[in-house]
Amino acid sequence: MPDPVRDVVLVHGGFVDGSGWQQVYDLLSGDGFRVSVVQNPTESLDGDAAATRRVLDACVGPVVLVGHSYGGAVISEIGTHPSVVALVYIAAFAPDMGESVNTLIASPPPGAPVPPIVPDGAGHLLLDRDKFHGSFAADLPVELAEFMADSQVPWGVDALGGTVAEPAWRIKPSWYLVATDDRMIPPPVQRAMAERASSTVVEVAASHCVYISQPEAVALLVAQAAAGLAEH
Repeated sequence: MPDPVRDVVLVHGGFVDGSGWQQVYDLLSGDGFRVSVVQNPTESLDGDAAATRRVLDACVGPVVLVGHSYGGAVISEIGTHPSVVALVYIAAFAPDMGESVNTLIASPPPGAPVPPIVPDGAGHLLLDRDKFHGSFAADLPVELAEFMADSQVPWGVDALGGTVAEPAWRIKPSWYLVATDDRMIPPPVQRAMAERASSTVVEVAASHCVYISQPEAVALLVAQAAAGLAEH
């Protein structure tokens, strides 16, 4: 039986930065994992894959690579890195070869909420501040959601349109957390991507911001992924 996987790398999505992972980081670190948090520039998919690669190169052992939202596209692209032994998608995009976040959101299911994404006129995207709470973080306190809305990281259109060359989920095991109250990525779309990737799936009644509102569920799934690898 192989040794347990103890290295975890956390990759954030669009509009936010890596600090949102703090509670998940604390929980996993408390369980003995060595946890690293990537700070994606979110200017382009290639740039974010490169930022994640630098963190992976510094890890000392095999890695469980975790991505939230757009971070799922990043881990799909860079998850072929030799240190990565498993992928964990947290309410995340899981593009196939030649797909991007842009192509995956192009045809939402009938009646699905439309994320309130607005261009800033300078090649970046933001979420409408007044709609941020309801769309991105409905299960967080209003004050926290307002802070997140006012501290958004502009998301580059090249990140949205960046296509995945060789999706890592086709060659490595994956786990997927579906947020059933998500108003950014419709739950049916999450389930379809998870099924396509043959992921081990759990469902949590949470908003898109599940990694902040329910960090215990996220940390548990990451730990289960690490344990599942050790059993084979």
